[in-house]
Amino acid sequence: MRRQNSLVMDKDPRDPVHCWLVLGKAFHAAAKYLYAGLEETGIDDTDFRILEALLNKGPLPVNTIGPKVHLTPGSISTAVDRLVERGLVSRVESLVDRRVRVVSLTAKGKELIAPIFRKHAAEIKNVFADASLKDLRSLEATLKKIGRRAESLSSRGDPSTLRRR
Repeated sequence: MRRQNSLVMDKDPRDPVHCWLVLGKAFHAAAKYLYAGLEETGIDDTDFRILEALLNKGPLPVNTIGPKVHLTPGSISTAVDRLVERGLVSRVESLVDRRVRVVSLTAKGKELIAPIFRKHAAEIKNVFADASLKDLRSLEATLKKIGRRAESLSSRGDPSTLRRR
């Protein structure tokens, strides 16, 4: 009988470590393809994420954009300043709360991001073309389940300080 080293990954597709590695490889391959398409547009990933959020969600307070596009408060402020300078977004004081600044796409911003987003969405569909509707629904449900579990675990504290069970 072959003795297996406990530090060697099991390549069984039901093994979470193997699934994690496959997920990472798939994400990086898709990201490489998708970001290459963005590079052709002349806008960077940060600006794309902000403009896409505004295109699909409408005007948003600056402080709510950051978490949606995974940027720190300092980074989102700098990025919004850059987009305002380029005339792609406007930033105005909220009518409800003067402490809040609301960011909106300008006509120039919408004219820039709408076709870029349409092309990007088509490229995403192309990446997922081999997956059936059933596959996509199952993948989405599984990823949501994993994400909720990870969020639950991270709310407990630093994983390096948690005791093994």
